[in-house]
Amino acid sequence: MATLGLSEAEREAIARLERDVIEPSMAGLVILEFCDQPSPVIAKLVADYTAKGVKLVTIDVAKDKLIAAQFRVQAVPTVYAFFQGQPVADITSYRTEAQLQSVLDQLLTKLKIGEDGPAAPQADIEPLMAMGEQILAEGDAARAVTIFRQIHEMAPDELAVSGALVRSLVAAGEIDDAQAVLAALPADSADKPAMARARAALELASAAPVADTSALEARLAGNPDDHEARFEIAGAKAAAGDRDTAADALLEIIARAPDWNEAAARKRFLQLLEAQGLADPWTRAQRRRLSALLFT
Repeated sequence: MATLGLSEAEREAIARLERDVIEPSMAGLVILEFCDQPSPVIAKLVADYTAKGVKLVTIDVAKDKLIAAQFRVQAVPTVYAFFQGQPVADITSYRTEAQLQSVLDQLLTKLKIGEDGPAAPQADIEPLMAMGEQILAEGDAARAVTIFRQIHEMAPDELAVSGALVRSLVAAGEIDDAQAVLAALPADSADKPAMARARAALELASAAPVADTSALEARLAGNPDDHEARFEIAGAKAAAGDRDTAADALLEIIARAPDWNEAAARKRFLQLLEAQGLADPWTRAQRRRLSALLFT
């Protein structure tokens, strides 16, 4: 980081960063917390992990604005894990002691820190997966991608992790990256439930013909039996994450013309449910709507 033209206080801040974060991270794990008030949970946990090579550094964003700006901190708290001079994980989303302990154990194992001491336990990724799924469901796809990428690095052979990463990438609009994750998986993984769900999400996003549906909606207003227009609207809404409108449009086609285009609406509707997850309450409710159309 260049220091030309900086104030004395800013130079001191940069020197502290080098001394307190960069240098210690060459041999251990440094937790860098940007905040306005330090977290007692993080402080307690890191104190318990000191013997394993973990150190906590807190940056007051109001006092060290230059450092916060360099790390593009937009909200507090923001928490990074540093190793060998580089940020290796964004652990902002891990708030409880159990969550933080789990991610620290995984980082220590993955980075082989403190191997001369007691071996870090193999952490359970289920709490981390649950957190990522919750964040994805809340609509923060970018943060979900960050979380699932980290879990994927820790457990690259877990298909459930790969599937969740693909779905979060799709939700974030990173279609090429989602395709790359799928392409790297073994051929015999395609029929596994986690991967079937991920592929369904990717296919729905890839099949969307347009983002602006106003012209299609005008066509449909002029002709309610324009199934092609309604079908394309459903695809665009599904790709945009508006599952309710997509489902309504597909069910309307099924109600009006169940065999249209070789039952394309029914196939897309089932794909929409698979992408959502077959055990999801929303999916179960939509299945009941489909059954009511077909069997009453």
